[in-house]
Amino acid sequence: MLQTIRERAQGWIAWAIVILISIPFALWGIQSYLGVGGEPIAATVNGVEIPARELDRRVQETRFELRERLGADYDPAAFDDQRLRAEVLETLIQEALLMNVVGRLGLRVSDQEVQMQILSDPAFVSEGRFDKDTYERLLRFQGLTPAMYEAQLRQKMSATQLIRAVSSSELATRAELDTYKRLMGQKREISYLRLPLAEHRTDEPIDEARITAYYDSNRARFQSPEQVRLDYLVLDTDALSSKVEVSEEDLRQLYASDQARFAQPERREVRHLLLKVDADADEAAARAVLDEIQAIRARIQAGESFEELAKTLSQDPGSAAKGGSLGVIESGIMVPAFDQAAFALKTGELSEPVRTPFGYHLIEVVQILPSKVKPFEDVREPLRAELAKQRAEGLFYELAERLANISYESPDSLDPAAEALGLTIQHSDWIGRNGGDEGLLSHPKVMAAAFSEDVLVGGNNSDLIEPERDRLQAIVLRVAEHREASVKPLDEVREEIVAAIRDEQARAAAKSAAEALAEKLRDGSGWSVAGEELKPESPGLVSRQSAEVPAGVLDAAFKLPVPTDGAVSVGTAILDDSDAVVVRLTKVEDGQVEADGEGGEDGFSAESFIITQIMGRQAYTNVLEDMESRAKIERKASQGSDEAL
Repeated sequence: MLQTIRERAQGWIAWAIVILISIPFALWGIQSYLGVGGEPIAATVNGVEIPARELDRRVQETRFELRERLGADYDPAAFDDQRLRAEVLETLIQEALLMNVVGRLGLRVSDQEVQMQILSDPAFVSEGRFDKDTYERLLRFQGLTPAMYEAQLRQKMSATQLIRAVSSSELATRAELDTYKRLMGQKREISYLRLPLAEHRTDEPIDEARITAYYDSNRARFQSPEQVRLDYLVLDTDALSSKVEVSEEDLRQLYASDQARFAQPERREVRHLLLKVDADADEAAARAVLDEIQAIRARIQAGESFEELAKTLSQDPGSAAKGGSLGVIESGIMVPAFDQAAFALKTGELSEPVRTPFGYHLIEVVQILPSKVKPFEDVREPLRAELAKQRAEGLFYELAERLANISYESPDSLDPAAEALGLTIQHSDWIGRNGGDEGLLSHPKVMAAAFSEDVLVGGNNSDLIEPERDRLQAIVLRVAEHREASVKPLDEVREEIVAAIRDEQARAAAKSAAEALAEKLRDGSGWSVAGEELKPESPGLVSRQSAEVPAGVLDAAFKLPVPTDGAVSVGTAILDDSDAVVVRLTKVEDGQVEADGEGGEDGFSAESFIITQIMGRQAYTNVLEDMESRAKIERKASQGSDEAL
């Protein structure tokens, strides 16, 4: 049949077919012919596209960084996914804007600067120096070649040049510094009254129409995230160690070949009597102590008990109560002079006075424990664990290579790899892009692979992933099931909506009550108008950093205008716990400003550096805002907005 087609597909008919096929290829590429769209885009900045997969990768990295930074305090539910994605997208947009300006300004970073940055990165250091194998292996885990990574690093370093140039362009004047000191050192005399949210919450029925309206306007809040269930194979040296066979002969050969490891050196049980000599003592003082300890030595030689004399005369508080006993020691533990004398004595022999940085010692050896080699039976299990680990590590590299090859050659199933390597396919529960709570499935690299286009859309096995640089552990996974993000049904979230509406009502009522009370205080009334059941707090003069006052109260207090003589300033705020608060300001005292010459060299000090840094950051923020106002930015609808600037 194929030969018939070949014979007939000649002449003008063949040329017509070729032309018809070539037109869509030439104009729109193969995607138009196959009906496959391009890669999803999160945003475009001046025509430069930010791929959705890059946004996904950076969100994963951000969550991992938060998990690392917060440790046990990390709570995934505290970080709204939509908000986090929006913030990361804004960061990517700012980076694109920076690179656009860097390109137009022609900023460059030399090869030597890039090289020094790579060589000094601790992630690429092994045994105290840069390790090329570690460098290339880490890049492979991230899907990067050295050339790709170095290009990215060069871009980041070029952008840093621009940031530093803008930030360092600011300089604080003496007047600005004085103003900063007056404001930062300012104290305000306040009192405040808290209006608890709980007292404004009611159990009145909520209208069904309002519930529906809340649901419709907050659908993103009730969205079930995109999730997958994974099948995966894990290689781990700990698991391999338990499967490695170590024979008795292997253990005895290792024991015999490395006897020095198991030799226990000679040890001695000693006691001493110390008379201290001050570090700054002159020769006469030291001689007096020496004469004293010589007299004690003579008493011991005359038959008095070393132990009893040490209890009463030794100035070593750690051993005196024990008759001078230092227990059993090995050579090298004590200071050199003491060590040399102690290991030169015979059992029961008393030393001459020995001078050390602590003073003069008399040393007596109670018993000598000769050196010996630990019996094989005592070290059998540590040797077994050591040998098993060594062999497991060798086996890991062998199996990891086979696992990578087999899972690549059979991309639609993990069964061939599991059968060939004797591994068990493990199964996850439903997990989102943020990963599981712990273990391998919480690692950003693993989640990035699970939600990659090749694995999620293509249905293929992932590449071999080694999440941790310092641990021999690898995973290959595939998606068993996938469900798209969806909005939970109203009935499922009804109680949550009712609680949210009641909270809103309570906050509104508390805020209204606070505003009403504030108006009365502004008219000259005292706190008594709030009623006897509510008692105000009066901390008096407080600074911006006062720990005894809620942060929300301080924020409101330091935003209020300075009251005129005999008057007060009053404001309201909602605290973190949603309670309303009324703040009353009665007096303001500015911070002190030193006269010329009192603030360090040329009248400037650490405050000058701080305010210059603040001004530099603000200048950089202003430049970014100006870039955004001039740029053409399009955020795709999937990111929560569809705007073009």
